[in-house]
Amino acid sequence: MGNPLKDAATAIGGAACIRHFYTNASWIESSAVDQLNQVAALPGVSNIAAFPDLHPGKFGPVGCAVLADRVYPQLIGNDIGCGMSLFVLDLQARKLRLDKAAEQLRTLEGPPENIDHSALESANLPAELYPNQLGTIGGGNHFCELQAVQQLFGDEHGLEKDQAYLLVHSGSRALGSRVFETVAGHQNGLTKDSDELQTYLEQHNQGVRWASLNRQIIALRAARALRAECTLVSDAPHNVVEHFDGQFLHRKGAAKADIPLVPLAGSRDALSYLLAPTGAEMGALNSLAHGSGRKYDRRSMHGRVSTAKSERDALARNSFGGRIVCEDRQLLVEEAPNAYKNSSTVLHELQSFRLANAVASFKPLVTFKKADLGLSVLASQHDSKGRKQ
Repeated sequence: MGNPLKDAATAIGGAACIRHFYTNASWIESSAVDQLNQVAALPGVSNIAAFPDLHPGKFGPVGCAVLADRVYPQLIGNDIGCGMSLFVLDLQARKLRLDKAAEQLRTLEGPPENIDHSALESANLPAELYPNQLGTIGGGNHFCELQAVQQLFGDEHGLEKDQAYLLVHSGSRALGSRVFETVAGHQNGLTKDSDELQTYLEQHNQGVRWASLNRQIIALRAARALRAECTLVSDAPHNVVEHFDGQFLHRKGAAKADIPLVPLAGSRDALSYLLAPTGAEMGALNSLAHGSGRKYDRRSMHGRVSTAKSERDALARNSFGGRIVCEDRQLLVEEAPNAYKNSSTVLHELQSFRLANAVASFKPLVTFKKADLGLSVLASQHDSKGRKQ
């Protein structure tokens, strides 16, 4: 159940200071708060910023930024560089036929074709670094969503209300998993004087660049299917570690906010937002909420969604008249809209703490999701660097 907010900043028994950028209006599970306190007690952790999308994760809470004198790879996890990128299409949203657009985006389900592997080299990455997984979305909460502007809150950022947009959420796929596996046993962190730290940071930075490139290629594939061109509006990773004020800043499900614009994703039946960070609150560690955040875990969703065919079929559409493309019935249930918190509440919380201003809101037209079923197939067909065997 939700956990009431006690203090804006807390420190327990010498543990790190935790700044809570949410109020009682946010649904925060007590287990997420427990994980937050466990992270605060880790050696070398000095400050934590927790956001309204906070929820329990496998290796620690999702929806927080952590400052420490060492690197804790488990706070980043295996999807290094995961983030959200917003693109504008040279298509007018009102002219889209959603059934046709949904069919066109189904091409994302198959393996990428005609991918220019020189794109890896242009991103300062080895040409053999998992080239055959570029342009693939993955499973879980990853998606590619065709959107239309619901409301513009100002015109200073040059957004066009009549244009269609793509929001892409994906990460580093098998590359991130491989990197994490090499350091997963370092539960006490990688200290500045360790050789493992430098190796991890080099591989981590590769994963961040690979993930950003992956989102670009996903958008290019989607735009090509829609017979359109796309232009990047914002690229904001939310699973990264970087140098900050002489220490290491970990973002786990917390968007990098030292950039002009940051996407805030809603569920597939809720508005998403584009935010302009204010930079007014140093305690937020140059970070923001990255989305709505889960309200219920995936396992419990199977008991919260009716088994009736009519209700299952209803999951393929949203209240905006949009379509959901997802052939995996289990994933369709686990990622149902009621699994997530209210994105407008998250926005309100961020605004109330003066962390960001809303630039635009977007309604979902077609949400494409993909189960991670193809990853094992890809792995069996390619070696550790993604080359065909």
